[in-house]
Amino acid sequence: MVKLVAINAAGKRIGETHHRAKLSNDDVDCILELRDAGLSYGAIAAKWDEDMTISKSTVRDICTGRIRGQTPDAYRAPRKRPAVRITPAVISTMAK
Repeated sequence: MVKLVAINAAGKRIGETHHRAKLSNDDVDCILELRDAGLSYGAIAAKWDEDMTISKSTVRDICTGRIRGQTPDAYRAPRKRPAVRITPAVISTMAK
């Protein structure tokens, strides 16, 4: 079964399937629920483990919709990266 990736109207990956995402969609939902319960940005940020810390400003940006505020326009199968073609020029740059 192929895992689908969420994309916005421009066709770009969004949410946890974005290549730079550090938080899962469940983490974002948890942050929003904690904020609705009245916790401060700092208190929410302090709840994350030491192996993955998040800042107060990241919590604020999630809660205000500045980041992770898009909803998927569609879903698609991930694209495969093209294979790297090994040429003499590539080998010479790797040898340096």
